[in-house]
Amino acid sequence: MGSPERGGGERDSGRLAHSFSQLCTPRRSLRGIRNANFPTLGEKYGSHGEEEDKEDDKVDVAENSLLNKLIRKSLVESSHHVEVLQRDPSSPLFSVKTFEELRLKTELLQGIYAMGFNRPSKIQETALPMMLADPPQNLIAQSQSGTGKTAAFVLAMLSRVNGAEKFPQCLCLAPTYELALQTGHVVEKMGKLCVNISVTYAVRGNRIPRGTKIEEQIVIGTPGTVLDWCFKLRLLDVKKISVFVLDEADVMIDTQGFLDQSIRIQRTLPQNCQMLLFSATFEDAVLRFAEQIIPDPNIIKLRREEMTLTNIRQYYFLCENKQDKYKALCNIYGSITVGQAIIFCQTRRNAKWLSLELTKDGHKVSVLSGELTVEQRAAVIQRFRDGKEKVLVTTNVCARGIDVKQVTIVVNFKLPINQLQCPDFETYLHRIGRAGRFGKKSLAFNMVERHNLPLLHRIEEHFKTKIKQLDPNDMDEIEKIEY
Repeated sequence: MGSPERGGGERDSGRLAHSFSQLCTPRRSLRGIRNANFPTLGEKYGSHGEEEDKEDDKVDVAENSLLNKLIRKSLVESSHHVEVLQRDPSSPLFSVKTFEELRLKTELLQGIYAMGFNRPSKIQETALPMMLADPPQNLIAQSQSGTGKTAAFVLAMLSRVNGAEKFPQCLCLAPTYELALQTGHVVEKMGKLCVNISVTYAVRGNRIPRGTKIEEQIVIGTPGTVLDWCFKLRLLDVKKISVFVLDEADVMIDTQGFLDQSIRIQRTLPQNCQMLLFSATFEDAVLRFAEQIIPDPNIIKLRREEMTLTNIRQYYFLCENKQDKYKALCNIYGSITVGQAIIFCQTRRNAKWLSLELTKDGHKVSVLSGELTVEQRAAVIQRFRDGKEKVLVTTNVCARGIDVKQVTIVVNFKLPINQLQCPDFETYLHRIGRAGRFGKKSLAFNMVERHNLPLLHRIEEHFKTKIKQLDPNDMDEIEKIEY
């Protein structure tokens, strides 16, 4: 199979043909992240940063989903317990501990191992026997990025495809162009040994003339373009689709029009088509949508993760302005051995100001905020993971999902608040949880203005914990702090 780096598919060789490299134009490329030339702090932000707005940095749901896919190169060990609601409760529930138990085709088994999967993840143990069952079963599954969800439904598609038949047999919907390409890349890697099986992309920019006969068995695309291919251009016969996958359902319902478009596509599928829906969250709106679009499903849910603060020591400094906060931050660095640190700001402007001050004082700093492209954010996080910078200054775009084992300290340069100016308890939990990963002991410091002390007290009440006050000028007291 040709890779995006080499360009072009290899249809004649009988391996997975693709148009991934043609679709990844230089403007939108997901490649070359490590070699990207990013401007220096001074070049990017200027010396003052006065032009920056003062509004909180917002997190885009689709961008966050793509970011998690880009930065998670291996499976994440989930701490969630899996709950299964079977369509037929009397049917025995099977789970597997090895891929061999699934009796896969040899080329698929080799493809899985070549991707670095040694054994099924927690979600795969339960989901794969359902997805590969005969007769096929419908599934609604909750699964977060990095848990092997994409590999699981890709394996199901590749298992159902008949390589001898040259027409679309599997259809996968994704909410964005970039997420569609990411899924297709998994298909290409896992199926590189599958003779005569190929994939095409129903996404913007991939213009195919009306009347063209599509021979690729797997079609991955966004709802609007897929709808055009099905009914406007009549490029594929939906009555021949045997597997339908709707990925990132929570992102899908967050996008204008995609919910209705997805339902229109689903309603034209044959009755015996296997339908699989995945979502990172199971909010009420997502569940209503899922149950509307997937008939008679098995359901896999994750019990809500109980994040604990018991291994995180929490402190606060009383500061009147950002200069006081910066001085307190310098005293922390002068008194405590810091591995790597994440410092959370509420706005882009403060993040830029703080990063410049730290850089002037000789710290190796990276900055993460919503103005960066997703690919640039992924590159910043990878550099931080690699230890090339010891301090990551970020807004809420980094509040959840990013695990860096070396992080020992988290600083809230400003307490997180919601639109009602009340404490954002969930964001606070996810912020300081960046340092408490993998059961490690760690420290969280909060820089609090006097008028915001009531916010801090409400956080203490909510989490039933005590956050100890420190004198920012008492170096001896700070030095006594232990992990």
